[in-house]
Amino acid sequence: VALSNEETWKNRNKPRPIYSKDVLPEKQTKENGNKEKGCAADDVSAMVSLSLKNPQDIWSLVENSRVFLEALRLFFLKREKDIGNLTFDKDDQLAVEFVTAAANIRASSFGIPLHSLFEAKGIAGNIVHAVATTNAIIAGLIVIEAIKVLQKDNNNYRMTYCLEHPSRKLLLMPVEPYEPNRSCYVCSETPVSLEVNTQRSKLRDFVEKIIKAKLGMNFPLIMQGASILYEVGEDLEEDMVAIYAANLEKALSELPSPVTSGSVLTVEDLQQEFSCSINIKHREEFDEEKEPDGMLLSGWVEAPVDKDNNKPIGNDESTSNALPSGETLEGEKDDEIQETSEVVEAFTGKKRKLSEVSEVTAPDPSGPSSINQNKPKKLDIDDEADELIISDDWESLTKKKKL
Repeated sequence: VALSNEETWKNRNKPRPIYSKDVLPEKQTKENGNKEKGCAADDVSAMVSLSLKNPQDIWSLVENSRVFLEALRLFFLKREKDIGNLTFDKDDQLAVEFVTAAANIRASSFGIPLHSLFEAKGIAGNIVHAVATTNAIIAGLIVIEAIKVLQKDNNNYRMTYCLEHPSRKLLLMPVEPYEPNRSCYVCSETPVSLEVNTQRSKLRDFVEKIIKAKLGMNFPLIMQGASILYEVGEDLEEDMVAIYAANLEKALSELPSPVTSGSVLTVEDLQQEFSCSINIKHREEFDEEKEPDGMLLSGWVEAPVDKDNNKPIGNDESTSNALPSGETLEGEKDDEIQETSEVVEAFTGKKRKLSEVSEVTAPDPSGPSSINQNKPKKLDIDDEADELIISDDWESLTKKKKL
């Protein structure tokens, strides 16, 4: 199923399935290795059985396949007691041979360079334990949050950071989840509206320019009431695929269930568990420069403004107060961070530290609003006395001669 999705492999190599009948002749499959019976269980080796001597040689696909099957045979024949409770050890020769062969077979399928047993032993010995442990921790945290979702325990949801270095003697740092981003189509509760020429725009344009490009859906299902206008899926019958393909070339108003001004379309992506309703509004003309798509999607709320920094909070910022001010994930304090920001003086080109500029106050938000109040105060420089003077007279500054 995964290989049949052409979109997934558009920009990368598609993996090639490998079958034993293609890499192992029938005779080799039946006579897989020298079946020595005199060696101890701890000394068994697939390389010895197959007369492969140099661990620094990179095995071919055929050799990797033979080592893989021989290692399995030796585990069942010589080390049956280990099956079910075997742990990886880089000093376990048979285990390293099995891991090397399995990794190289998978690498061959994906077009990745192969490694020798010597190289694989060094790689596996360093990362296998770390990756397995970290993945197990994260998997456990995911299960804990999933249980909360099933129990509808909304107040105790947590987003947990797994830190590389301890902070306050903790490696796991749980924080409250971010508040919903009001500028996001998914998080926003505001209905989405679309201005479009329903008589000229085709369903294909709507799918490509809005559903996929704007909403980010990969496998959309478009419905109007109980009527399905378009659907993508692996289990669709051929006649339904043909009907939906024909709908793509029709104008919105010419669909079996016509889409006109006032229509409400329900769009879902079951793969992402994302759905939204789009209110359609007919519009005759569009500005080709400002609205090249011939459609205008709107209806979401602008991001709230951070009052302290006077900046909008976007996707990369959150209104969550999960982490206390003055603390970072590494436990750093405010007094350990030294600001070295400098103010560049516009008239002399000199630089002064921000701490040297004093008594610069922002406009009083409670006072009457005016244009002049919103303008930043400028610094007037007296070069002879080398002093910094605050000037409230904006007009007098603009009349000064340029140096």
